[in-house]
Amino acid sequence: MYQRVALFSALAALARAQQAGDQQDETHPSLTWQDCSGGSCSDVSGTVVLDSNWRWTHIIDGYENCYEGNEWNTTACPDGATCAENCAIEGADYSGTYGVTTSGGELTINLVTEHEYGTNIGARVYLMEDDSNYQMFNLIGKEFTFDVDVSNVPCGVNGALYFVEMPQDGGMGVNGNNAGAAYGTGYCDAQCPHDIKFIDGEANVEGWEPSEGDENAGTGQYGTCCQEMDIWEANSMGAAYTPHTCTTEGLYRCEGAECSDVDGDRYGGVCDKDGCDYSHYRLGDREYYGPGGTSVDTNEPFTVVTQFLGSGSDLTEIRRKYVQGGQVIENSVVNVEGVEAYDSITDQFCEDYKEAFGDPNEFAELGGLSGMGASLARGHVLVMSIWVDFYAHMLWLDSSYPTDADPEQPGIARGDCPTDSGVPEDVIANQPDSNVKFSNIKFGDIDSTY
Repeated sequence: MYQRVALFSALAALARAQQAGDQQDETHPSLTWQDCSGGSCSDVSGTVVLDSNWRWTHIIDGYENCYEGNEWNTTACPDGATCAENCAIEGADYSGTYGVTTSGGELTINLVTEHEYGTNIGARVYLMEDDSNYQMFNLIGKEFTFDVDVSNVPCGVNGALYFVEMPQDGGMGVNGNNAGAAYGTGYCDAQCPHDIKFIDGEANVEGWEPSEGDENAGTGQYGTCCQEMDIWEANSMGAAYTPHTCTTEGLYRCEGAECSDVDGDRYGGVCDKDGCDYSHYRLGDREYYGPGGTSVDTNEPFTVVTQFLGSGSDLTEIRRKYVQGGQVIENSVVNVEGVEAYDSITDQFCEDYKEAFGDPNEFAELGGLSGMGASLARGHVLVMSIWVDFYAHMLWLDSSYPTDADPEQPGIARGDCPTDSGVPEDVIANQPDSNVKFSNIKFGDIDSTY
């Protein structure tokens, strides 16, 4: 049965490698976006590619799975290096298997897609510059704009658009990687995820533990870390934008304490997992965003504008605007006792609200906006996805979290979704038609894209 897993392929040679299979052609769906640098906007003919985490991986020159259910084929994959020598990664049927479709400048990603081999849940895609490289963006001194329709993204689902400092070529050539960006390899983010099956050309077999809730996933000994700029984590009920800093540059394979996952401790590793989040609801404006929202009505599409103030590698502020119904909507204003009326992300904003909420300011400890700016200047890849949360049911985005804390305590309430909502099995069964639509992507000078 087809598995939605992230697996590297290999050359049938002595050195471990990552090689594309030959059972399914890989054709990247087209997606047009606009570059608005220099005073005018011009179309750019791009494409998107599916992350290797969702692709079928099998024995080279055969059909036997290298990973089935949420466990490795121990014969083909007794260790990471051998697995990389034995297994191949396949091309994708984007619409039929993964529910990913494009039309001109619009991308739609479905949450649930039934296909001949079973059921696919969610997807993650990257914007491509050409067939072998991801499109890289340096956001400093620029703004990034897109239209989004979250009217069909319910509690417990995240229709996300964000940037990560992953390699432009997907790690092509690392340990013989022969698939690269063309097959969606090289993912990393500030959560240092352990469910990535191959990292830097080696299978994440050691210490692999199947997930108790997700029949297709598990976690291995290693995580894959990098700096992350969350432009948009949202559903129809809640939204946030969040920079996450790391002490490392580019993709970094972590282990143990440096992944911030020893004995459940989120802190002390190489990346800031909490980030400095700007959530309208959490910061005190509970009517601003949502179905029938006083400022942004999620029953209808709208435009999201994010501005990165600064120059060179110096990032000083991240601002947010919306456009809906032909009207420019300024960002919500912080309404938290003891915190100034901020309306953007600055280092001082992060310090003040985290102190008010009693949250550790690991964002500052790991570099703050200076560290984020240095990372953005090195170039980031655009990621778009839809997913459900088997760990926390997305309550950190759209409900009260942690659930055992008083919702009236500052920083706990993040949305109006019930604390028993977002259970993936329930969402998948009861709202399988959920989808997110991103369109009209624009990148350019400040105030040039809307």
